[in-house]
Amino acid sequence: MTQVAALHAGAAALGLTLTDRQSERLLAYAALILKWNKVYNLTALRDSALVMSHHLLDSMAVIGPLGRERPAGGKLLDVGAGAGLPGAVIAILREDIDVSCLDAVAKKSAFVQQVAAELKLPNLRGVHARVETLAGQYDVVSSRAFASLPDFFNGSAQLLAPGALWMAMKGKVPTDELKALPAGVDVFHVEQLTVPGLDAERCIVWARPKATLAD
Repeated sequence: MTQVAALHAGAAALGLTLTDRQSERLLAYAALILKWNKVYNLTALRDSALVMSHHLLDSMAVIGPLGRERPAGGKLLDVGAGAGLPGAVIAILREDIDVSCLDAVAKKSAFVQQVAAELKLPNLRGVHARVETLAGQYDVVSSRAFASLPDFFNGSAQLLAPGALWMAMKGKVPTDELKALPAGVDVFHVEQLTVPGLDAERCIVWARPKATLAD
């Protein structure tokens, strides 16, 4: 099976239909990851098939759920994005969403900037900073295996716009982390994901700040 066919088959299993432009950009993004990996060690994966399953399809698994929660535009901050996962994939498949990929490692933010330039994605940018020092307001704040849930929520709470959501990608349901949530966080849905070609558990922890009496 060609890479294009594998990508479209994986997308179909996730309930997604890719345009030619989207599939070209996704494969070009995967190629850039492999190319930069040789020098900058962006991710541990060096095989194109593993980049497809563990990075592209794993990130694409959030597109359907994100479309349900945020069907129209807005600003998304991907915290600890590394090589841009899932932020760059979201930017490719949701051009209506303004995506900022935040990482404390400069070379990873620079890579995301390069992806945005080469793939002509005006809605994607790499940001080099620590989440605790960042300012701004976002409609969705996401992470993918970035930190424990309490650390993620505490570190990024100041970046949530009114009505905003947290979207935390995890492997197994993080039961212990869910028991240690900050008092002001409402986890309203833990959503199981099935990623084609990936024999591992995945879930999204959806959360928002708890309403106060002042609200």
